[in-house]
Amino acid sequence: QAQLVESGGGLVQAGGSLRLSCAASPRTFTTYDMGWFRQAPGKEREFVAAISWSGDATWYIDSVKDRFTISREHSKNTVYLQMNSLKPEDTAVYYCAANVAILGGIGTSQGPWGQGTQVTVSS
Repeated sequence: QAQLVESGGGLVQAGGSLRLSCAASPRTFTTYDMGWFRQAPGKEREFVAAISWSGDATWYIDSVKDRFTISREHSKNTVYLQMNSLKPEDTAVYYCAANVAILGGIGTSQGPWGQGTQVTVSS
């Protein structure tokens, strides 16, 4: 059964950094492209970043390019999202997802999804 467990969220001041982790079941991790999405209060869930199953390709939305880095560690079946230079507008619940499809540089997923982790950036 696919299982994704996120961790690493928290409260940080603007300009600070956080690293999110997403631990996946071995089958999920080795089968799918993986990604991160976020949902701010009152807004729809949006794509943030994705990485191919091999780790050779990555995709980002423009607002996080040069600030966020997605990576995967095969020995731990874990995907990371390193977030630097955080801004208040990055405040959201961040979700890890497997089975991400990329179209026009934007990712979508039908799941499975993690439970989400809150990231709050204070000004």
